[in-house]
Amino acid sequence: MGVYLDHQATSPMTEEVKQAYREALDVVGNPSSIHQAGQGARAILEDARERIAAVIDAEPVEVVLTSGGTEAINTVLKGALWAARKVDPSNPAAIVATKAEHHATLDALKWLVSWGATWLAPDVDEFGVMNTAELGFLLESHRVALVSTLVANNEVGSLQPVDEIVEIARAHQVATHVDAVAALGYIPVSFRDLGVTAMSISAHKVGGPVGVGALVLSRHAPAWEALHHGGEQQRQRSGTLNVAGALGFAVALEAREAKRQQGARALAFLRDRLMTGLQAQVQGIVVRGSTERLPGNLHITVPGCEGDVLLYLLDQHGIHVSTGSACQAGVPEASHVLLAMGVSEPDARGALRFSLSYSTTEVDIDQVISVFASVVERASAAGMAAPA
Repeated sequence: MGVYLDHQATSPMTEEVKQAYREALDVVGNPSSIHQAGQGARAILEDARERIAAVIDAEPVEVVLTSGGTEAINTVLKGALWAARKVDPSNPAAIVATKAEHHATLDALKWLVSWGATWLAPDVDEFGVMNTAELGFLLESHRVALVSTLVANNEVGSLQPVDEIVEIARAHQVATHVDAVAALGYIPVSFRDLGVTAMSISAHKVGGPVGVGALVLSRHAPAWEALHHGGEQQRQRSGTLNVAGALGFAVALEAREAKRQQGARALAFLRDRLMTGLQAQVQGIVVRGSTERLPGNLHITVPGCEGDVLLYLLDQHGIHVSTGSACQAGVPEASHVLLAMGVSEPDARGALRFSLSYSTTEVDIDQVISVFASVVERASAAGMAAPA
């Protein structure tokens, strides 16, 4: 696999997770069936739910298993807005979220806006952190159904002031949702301590299977509209449940939490080693995001370079990273997060995101540092040769 530094895109399953997942795949039975086979599957499923809940400090009944973080986010955003509109069609409520959120949030909001919904977007500062003073003003001046925020930005790694956001929202009796997908497994994530109404998490970002996640929904959450109908297998979500995926999620999450408690400081050390090494190799690199960031996240922009070119050249050395930018129809676009932070489009196009995990070694870091100057030199030459 080479040097894999794209764990915020997905993190590989360990043999321990694969073994549990494979064994659960051999279990026959729909967990909603009442015969012995079905109840055997149900027992595995509920054990997994309890284990997930224990790690994130929630009650098992609050863990609504989904197909991933995207489904969980869509369920909250659309369900909250539809419920508010149903209560008072003449005075539609808005949703508050910044323009620096994950695409699962942004694209769902854009879709809702296309159907007449109102999206209120407080500014973020130069580090990608929400302006909470503006949040308070928006809640005072509008009817709002939900405030949604990241726990940690998935691109630049900045931690959001969730405690303050929740306090402001609670003062205005507004429900809150956090996207904890990028944060889970890297910083403490306690649903109880966060005090939010809902939280979205995903398995494959912590070394679990792809296609599994959860919406953590407080017992005291409003009666939001469901996104899926057809069986009512869980609160707020219909659909046959993925037993093997749930168990894989539980095993991966427990293992990742154990590593986090033991290794977060070492992970931050490796990240800082990478940062200082790259800065020593190439002048003008700008580190983006706050110093209060995820321990394994390093996001930089390299002046005079295209991030996609840097990515491809690193890939030729067996080093796998991300640009943090979207690519639609083959046309690279500047990161919406960086643009929201006030970074110019030319600078934003030179972005690279390195996301480390607990399997990352000093040898991996030194390999990146050793080739980076030559990669930047080639990328700069490619940029100068490109037609205007």
